[in-house]
Amino acid sequence: MMIRHIMIKNIKNNKVIKTCLTVMLVSAAFIFGVGFQRVSELKNPTKGGNKAEVLADKSKVLPDAGFTLPISWGDLGPRLISLGVIDKDKFASTVNLNSEEEKILNEGGDISITINEDNSQFVVDLLWAIGLAQKSEAYTKGPMGTDYKKDIGNFASTGGWTLAKGKAVNYLGKYELFNLTDEQQNRVAEIAKNIYRPCCGNSTWFPDCNHGMAALAAIEMMVAKNLSNDEIYRNVLKLNSFWFPSTYMNIATYFERKGIKWDKIDAKIVLGSDYSSGQGSANIAKEVGPVPGSSGGGSCGA
Repeated sequence: MMIRHIMIKNIKNNKVIKTCLTVMLVSAAFIFGVGFQRVSELKNPTKGGNKAEVLADKSKVLPDAGFTLPISWGDLGPRLISLGVIDKDKFASTVNLNSEEEKILNEGGDISITINEDNSQFVVDLLWAIGLAQKSEAYTKGPMGTDYKKDIGNFASTGGWTLAKGKAVNYLGKYELFNLTDEQQNRVAEIAKNIYRPCCGNSTWFPDCNHGMAALAAIEMMVAKNLSNDEIYRNVLKLNSFWFPSTYMNIATYFERKGIKWDKIDAKIVLGSDYSSGQGSANIAKEVGPVPGSSGGGSCGA
């Protein structure tokens, strides 16, 4: 009986010991796992925790200082006024100009194009006027000059430009504000076909609104300066970001949650229809959900 009692006691003790060891091991594993997860989340937030809490860095997408493009306004403001493309009084009464913008418009000068939250409307309006007046194959070989030739004066980018002397369509593609060779015109067309805007489903090759026509002007100015395609895409993305701030904060957040920083993305891909067209950007917004502090979007009117 004594031996049996000892054996039973030992068996019970072994069970207790095994149970304690099991609990200790499980607890240790749990603590280690949680600790590892927390460290992992700190190192790479897109791989742990709630991805919905991961947001893009606004200072990278929409910096307070804005972006300065590698092109300047030159004498384009005064020339557009002299041609009648811009009615100075109408423009000044529509756009709230600061002293520098007044100088750009009335005097011109070697002033780099800078876009930020405060001047995005001025930039889109002046580039719009440039794109309207500049001779472009988009108005002869693109949809506006072919499929929709009869309606060419009724688009938001033509009929909507109410800041000219007379009808805007009378100035469409009439001037060589900067000379482009045939090869350069082909480059403009190639790049424009790859760049979309969130206000519609059309590429810049079909500039039927102010943002499309303004983007076309920016492309033409950069091609005239012989910038690389990559530089052009990156700079048009900067313009689009301030014209459609909420859209590009959504897109940047989408990539951030994929582990891709905004300064590492391929601008050409982001400007494509999958992300920057009306439908593409809407799909991204639906997947991303609300982004705090993200609001605003560009109007297609003057």
